[in-house]
Amino acid sequence: MSETTFDINVIRESKEVLLNPKSYFATMKTTGGLVEPIIKALIYGAVAGVLSFLWSVLHLSFGGMFGGAFGIMILIWAVVGAVIGLFIMAVIILVISAICKGNQDFEACTRVAAAVMVVMPISALLGFLSGLNLTLGSVVSLAVNVFALYLLYHALVECLKANISSAKIAMLVVAGLIVIFFLVGLGARKKVSKMDSEMKELLEEFKK
Repeated sequence: MSETTFDINVIRESKEVLLNPKSYFATMKTTGGLVEPIIKALIYGAVAGVLSFLWSVLHLSFGGMFGGAFGIMILIWAVVGAVIGLFIMAVIILVISAICKGNQDFEACTRVAAAVMVVMPISALLGFLSGLNLTLGSVVSLAVNVFALYLLYHALVECLKANISSAKIAMLVVAGLIVIFFLVGLGARKKVSKMDSEMKELLEEFKK
């Protein structure tokens, strides 16, 4: 398969995952090697990194006072972190699938993880909202994470053949944990945002 064909397939498959996840995961290949899901994760990470870098340069992201320097680190980490995150997510999906009596093949779980990572560019695309309003950006980020769980549910049931009732319970538990982390993280981000504002004021005073 040529690189051009693979790139086109990533775009087509991404649309299918987002618009018709049940059908996509019901017919998704679970074999063929790990190269394809790794490349897919790299593409998603690169796109997310470029978008995050753009918002950082335009001071439209959380931590915007650091500008391009902060953005470059985001760009690098988005690509590296995408591959690391792919395998971490695959292990988590494997554990959840095992609990729900689904497919316990690592490659299948890795392919599911790569497909669900389609939310990375979406989250990065909406990242500018945090720069406009921290609470709004955090709520939107929470919504994206919940949508990722929706995709994962269909992946568990349709692709990994997990027990439907068990999958629902597992997703509700994970959703509850995400909400808890969201509330804790929001408080921490507000404190950092306050420090960020104070630093800007000090810099302005220093310039005078």
